[in-house]
Amino acid sequence: MPRSRINGNFIDKTFSIVANILLRIIPTTSGEKEAFTYYRDGMSAQSEGNYAEALQNYYEAMRLEIDPYDRSYILYNIGLIHTSNGEHTKALEYYFRALERNPFLPQAFNNMAVICHYCAYSDRGEQAIRQGDSEIAEAWFDQAAEYWKQAIALTPGNYIEAQNWLKITRRFE
Repeated sequence: MPRSRINGNFIDKTFSIVANILLRIIPTTSGEKEAFTYYRDGMSAQSEGNYAEALQNYYEAMRLEIDPYDRSYILYNIGLIHTSNGEHTKALEYYFRALERNPFLPQAFNNMAVICHYCAYSDRGEQAIRQGDSEIAEAWFDQAAEYWKQAIALTPGNYIEAQNWLKITRRFE
């Protein structure tokens, strides 16, 4: 049974109903419809924390989806799952792939910045500082700043905490 038929969440049910109506009235190919169904089921599984099921659905959606813009959101969601699982290198890879297809995803830039900022404070950054190599942590911070600048440029009213951090650390230009 498709996930959309078993989900008990009101918002998910509403989304599924609207999505099904749109799929019927918007002229799309059967492959596009099937790709969207997998994407929708992946989002539903992801919202419930069923990451393995979500990834299966997203990979199937990627196999079927040909539109670069739509593919960017699938890749972005795969990146979110890897971020949630602490797989930062994989997450960055999927965010990069999403941005290759759609350079106007401020949330991907933000998530990449958060990962870099985290790495500067994580064991990697702290270990480098203990070993007398504070440049590694600074490089992570500088990279985070670059990604946040890109996210802020796309959506100037968002990411206020990042803007404050950029100002406090004198990285805002």
